[in-house]
Amino acid sequence: MSTTVTLGLAGTGRIGTAHAETLHGLPEVDRVLVADIDATRAHTAAAKLGVEAVPDIETLLAADLTGLVIATATDSHPALIAAAVDRGIPVFCEKPVAADIDGTLAVLDHLRGATVPVQIGFQRRFDAGYRAARAAVASGELGWLHTLRATTLDPAPPPADYIRRSGGLFRDCGVHDFDIIRWVTGREVTEVYAYGANRGDQFFTAAGDIDTAAALLTLDDGTIATVGLGRYNGAGYDVRLEVLGSRGNAIVGLDDRSPLRSVEPDHPASPYPAYPGFMERFRRAYTEELATFVTVATGAAPSPCTVADALEAFYIAEACELSRAVHRPVALTEVRR
Repeated sequence: MSTTVTLGLAGTGRIGTAHAETLHGLPEVDRVLVADIDATRAHTAAAKLGVEAVPDIETLLAADLTGLVIATATDSHPALIAAAVDRGIPVFCEKPVAADIDGTLAVLDHLRGATVPVQIGFQRRFDAGYRAARAAVASGELGWLHTLRATTLDPAPPPADYIRRSGGLFRDCGVHDFDIIRWVTGREVTEVYAYGANRGDQFFTAAGDIDTAAALLTLDDGTIATVGLGRYNGAGYDVRLEVLGSRGNAIVGLDDRSPLRSVEPDHPASPYPAYPGFMERFRRAYTEELATFVTVATGAAPSPCTVADALEAFYIAEACELSRAVHRPVALTEVRR
């Protein structure tokens, strides 16, 4: 194993720039090389962060990399994953693996037999609260589970151009809840019943998307999970998971910055501001996630979130989208390939 850890990062948009800054601050990382389809943007980000820019992504792939972090547009993910793995470069890729199920399956097929690790970016798995909830379930301290309630509510919607390319509310946003429900419980989803509505800007309707949704999930042991999603939560960024069992419960995301206002008499309001967005809420989780990738890339640990994991969450999102369209429950077997 090389004593010098050199990580490449493809894509210097918002999340890519944040990842570059995090990687640069990790004591285990010696060099960070960044590239973007927009070379000027890459050089600007590199100068700001104190990392190195290379002319293009092909040059990045040709460098002597310990690992590659992919934070480019979704449609480029499959080719970049394949190109890196074919060169023997371990990969961290932001979700989704591909724009659809067929594309994800194609990546899995390409990786079949490969020994190069690939880690997919579901940062909630690295959040202290979700980890504590998972441990509480695994230890049995909650008893048997009867209900989970997951919530992801954005304070304001992304730009219209992003919505057109996002894949829809269930695939873009809800997929994080679907993944974390599987991870916390250790169970699989067997059926979904989903509904969506448009309450805000017309660009959601124009893109065939929704800005508000609810989904009822049935797990393979009969546990019920609900997922609420929204793009217009003016109170602030609200991400929570309630895990309710026969002997107790574990609530993730319930702290002084949760955008919840009690109207009960004499109940004091929190003096702290709500989280403005996902980067602030999950900053520590993103750091832990990338620090874990360094251990994966250097061969010290296996991938904690594989392409197969991402596919399972995508199947649930796909089933929700179908359920919304046909107005009936949809079994996961209807979308599974």
